[in-house]
Amino acid sequence: MTTPPALSLLVILPESILTLLASFIFVVEPFVPKKKKAWIGRLSVVGLLLSGLTIIPLVGRDITAFAGMITLDAYALLFKGILLLIAAAVVTLSFRYVRVEKIEIGEYYGLILFATVGAMLLAASTDLLSIYLSLELMSISFYVLAAFMRKDPKSVESGIKYFLTGVFTSGIILYGIALLYGMAGTTHLGAISAYLSSQEAISPLYVVAIILLIAGVGFKIAAVPFHMWAPDVYEGAPTPVTAFLSTGSKIAVFAAFIRILMTGLHFDPSHFGPLGDLKNWGWLLWWVAALTMTFGNIAALTQTNFKRLLAYSSIAQSGYLLIGLVAASETGRIAVLIYAIAYALMTLGAFATSILLCDKNSRGDQISDFQGVARQHPAIAAAFVIFALSLVGIPPTAGFIGKLYLFNAAIQEGFYSLAVIGILNSVVSLYYYFKIIVAMYMEEAEEERVLSVSRPELAVLAAMAIGTLLLGLYPEAMIRMVMTSVQIFS
Repeated sequence: MTTPPALSLLVILPESILTLLASFIFVVEPFVPKKKKAWIGRLSVVGLLLSGLTIIPLVGRDITAFAGMITLDAYALLFKGILLLIAAAVVTLSFRYVRVEKIEIGEYYGLILFATVGAMLLAASTDLLSIYLSLELMSISFYVLAAFMRKDPKSVESGIKYFLTGVFTSGIILYGIALLYGMAGTTHLGAISAYLSSQEAISPLYVVAIILLIAGVGFKIAAVPFHMWAPDVYEGAPTPVTAFLSTGSKIAVFAAFIRILMTGLHFDPSHFGPLGDLKNWGWLLWWVAALTMTFGNIAALTQTNFKRLLAYSSIAQSGYLLIGLVAASETGRIAVLIYAIAYALMTLGAFATSILLCDKNSRGDQISDFQGVARQHPAIAAAFVIFALSLVGIPPTAGFIGKLYLFNAAIQEGFYSLAVIGILNSVVSLYYYFKIIVAMYMEEAEEERVLSVSRPELAVLAAMAIGTLLLGLYPEAMIRMVMTSVQIFS
């Protein structure tokens, strides 16, 4: 059944608004006086919020458009809403940062909007080609953003490293897609699943394709042993870009990976025996998850640079998220989405703290920059304590609820050792998160710092902190929303 053109445009209405706005910014930016470029950032926030409002009338719809390549369902809408909120927060946190770092250029905001479009389409794609194109749109935007501080050698280096590893990763993913297409004759996830279910034996091409796709996704989410790019890129990129890369990009890739596993590769194991059961493939992810959690937390212990510390923390968080995919159950999928929401709040909040400490004398990216913050700015210190508790998984925070669901999903499916590894790694993470809290509350700053923090920045920090606490104290609404979104895979 062909979807009417008007309905097809409705499916990508939020993305269309952001695309038009980003294109408008690129066209008019050269004609805007330098002193008035701040309005481009404000316009971007308005566009993101307007795009978010267009999602509301789409709730409850289930539409497939563009020859089955893009789907509008509860799952896609959930991720679109999350990604729009993340992007709006990142743009708001960029207002003062780009002035301090002297990169107040309109293209900065245009690239963030294009990265958001790619991430949203990635979550809604049901065809391997649309997944790949969406991933590339998002990734290319981040390549440029990572190197946006052109006078900073570290920023340029981070952009080059991210570009080289990203291109290599894209080739791996594309090769995996090519093998699946050569085997099934289609790139549509539903058609691939139907083809696999009709076969009497698994093709060796299928095994190689799955391994390539897992490796490609591993690079994008910085899972071990594909993590090597993350610390340098996170450190060198502008801090708001690092925050977006750590949250929005990772969440979008996980959204697409779940679709690939559950829609394209989820078929009746009775035809194929062990290789037809995703739980058996989960043992490959088991090792990736265990190594990722362990390496990320251990490497973070010795860091003195705050952004590198959060880079290794982000690697470890990928390991936690993979636990839900290892479980290969509905509970596991629910757990991944719950933790993804919690992860977005607490990680974005942690990076927001660093951004607030950025001024003309310091970038706020060294742990020493946090010394004495509790005495000078108690609200900022208190907010970071909430984020640290959530990242560790201590109640009553959203991170605790997320890890509780993840570990429960692993235990239900018999992966007891993985749950134990996750719990032990959470204990290890206490040390490096509380190292920052000790600097805030128990160490004195070398000199008094007066921060010119804006109200929008404080509003974002407060929203992240309140959200982290509320979802930990009253998670019922979030859980119901997530359970509704994953029903499409039943």
